[in-house]
Amino acid sequence: MIRCAFAVASLLLAGTSGVVAQTLRYEAPDTWVERVSDSPMRVTEFQLPRVAGDAEDADLVVFYFGGAGGGVEANLERWVGQMTQVDGRSSFEVAATTGFEANGLAVTTIDVPGTYVAPIRPGSASRLNKPNFRLIAAVVETPVGPYFFKLTGPARTVGRWDRPFTTFLRTVRVD
Repeated sequence: MIRCAFAVASLLLAGTSGVVAQTLRYEAPDTWVERVSDSPMRVTEFQLPRVAGDAEDADLVVFYFGGAGGGVEANLERWVGQMTQVDGRSSFEVAATTGFEANGLAVTTIDVPGTYVAPIRPGSASRLNKPNFRLIAAVVETPVGPYFFKLTGPARTVGRWDRPFTTFLRTVRVD
């Protein structure tokens, strides 16, 4: 199903003072439940159904910070820092990074299993503590700045959705 998020991004055209509105478009599986976000920085959110035996669904959040929000490496490092390993190793040792092109856009992904210890909300000293989780995140570089995609949830549920998530990323475009 083709869906679009009405995150309007601005692109200054060379040699003009005009601004062109860009709309993020994608094709998401029908089984993903799209939710309206209450945050202006969140373009959209999806709930990905859990597999039998998992206590919760996975969450996919798409962010856009108007061309800000840091570069690819800074975000990959931040996401890896939101996971810890039971055996004490650095999450950088277990993280897998890949890159590909989709519809002319550079896409970089990172996949990290472990205990999810992200702040409960930005700037909060309180942190989550969710063992046996998995985080797969992506930066999609567009002419109007990067879009950030963050999928988190129980490891088995995220494992169920990892290929559909990559397929979803390959459909992303702005126009």
